[in-house]
Amino acid sequence: MSFSLTEILKANTLYKQFKSQDIPLHHERFIFPLFSGTYFCYKKIDVLRIVAIAKALSSNPTFIDIGCGNGDFLGKIRTYLPNALGVEQNLTLFYILNKQKPYYIRSFQLEVLNLKKNSFDIAFVGWMQPGTDFRAHVSKLSECIITTFDSGGQCGINGGCEYEEFGFQKIASWRTPSWIDVNTELMNKFYTKSKKSNFNFLSSLRTANNLWYVYSTPKKSDKIINSLKNHFIKEKNMFYWQERYDFEDLLDELGFCYGEKLVLQSSKHDLWKIEFH
Repeated sequence: MSFSLTEILKANTLYKQFKSQDIPLHHERFIFPLFSGTYFCYKKIDVLRIVAIAKALSSNPTFIDIGCGNGDFLGKIRTYLPNALGVEQNLTLFYILNKQKPYYIRSFQLEVLNLKKNSFDIAFVGWMQPGTDFRAHVSKLSECIITTFDSGGQCGINGGCEYEEFGFQKIASWRTPSWIDVNTELMNKFYTKSKKSNFNFLSSLRTANNLWYVYSTPKKSDKIINSLKNHFIKEKNMFYWQERYDFEDLLDELGFCYGEKLVLQSSKHDLWKIEFH
């Protein structure tokens, strides 16, 4: 996150005004992700996939979330990987929200640049502000990098999301809705005065632009691929279907279900379907 203090304060004022209203549960998560969610959308299944990879790489896995924001996703990871750490460039967010900064979230400047090579089993980058590029630093931290990015243009004109040039191979990927995709559906359904027929038409045009890429050095790729393949087979029978995150109901209501086929995208891009490269 690289917003200025002025931008964060202005957004926080609007956030407080929004929260003062009688709003449906979890809407704020996808309207004000800076304060109550993430800039990428996820379900529990995404967390469990990362955990499966981590446990295939180590009996006591280490994980770092680079640019972890308010720690929303990192907190979910720590349920399974208690050693997981996060780094964030702008820690003023916690003070503005009047929240105590967790001990496991540290300053971006103080930590990332000084960590030893391959300090972690997994380095995760959920969001890079357009125009920002710290891949060279991330590539030194782990032999497995998992990243998400908005295919609609988050990486900017000069790229900024790929890791092949740093000696990594893209070995797996899957597609989920981006924050913007969900926000658009949310606004169309609940906050605009559109006829039901208009909403149904707009909903038929919905897209899912968030891509999850799993990168690895050649040495680690077989372990990661095998763990994901085994996990993918088990997913349909997992307890996930009974024990989900509560905000997933809203995602499903907006048409972003596990395995959803979108009209404007080919079947190979069914949501959450893993593609191996």
